[in-house]
Amino acid sequence: MSTDTLTADAIRLGATAADRAEAIEQCGRLLVDLGAVDEPYVAAMHEREQVVSTFVGEGVAIPHGTNEARKYVRRTQLAVVQFPDGVDWGAGTVHLCVAIAASGSEHVEVLAALSKVLMDSDKAAVLRSATDAATVLSLLGNDQQEAHA
Repeated sequence: MSTDTLTADAIRLGATAADRAEAIEQCGRLLVDLGAVDEPYVAAMHEREQVVSTFVGEGVAIPHGTNEARKYVRRTQLAVVQFPDGVDWGAGTVHLCVAIAASGSEHVEVLAALSKVLMDSDKAAVLRSATDAATVLSLLGNDQQEAHA
């Protein structure tokens, strides 16, 4: 995976959302705005969430599209949206969404690398309360690169 999978322009801190659907919409919009996915991918992110929750614990969700929606992915990209006040995700409250756009086997690799970082309670806590993009980049960027070394 290239080192530009997560860039500063793909990080939104201090966001608010009324509910899970609005949070997923914000993540999807960001992926579209970054040019990583075509518009139909956003609907597929909502579809995925209806089938299985993307909540992974530690106040984190990893919204992504369905397998069929991979055809709408232009390039592998992560987008991070932080919700300091939290969003009810059904199974828990989410303070950090890490949206994924990936195709083929990269999808599994990205999920595995992210899970390693996000399930570490100390690192997840730092990400949930980060006040600058550099903090997010240092935690997610370094661990992702190590996971693929």
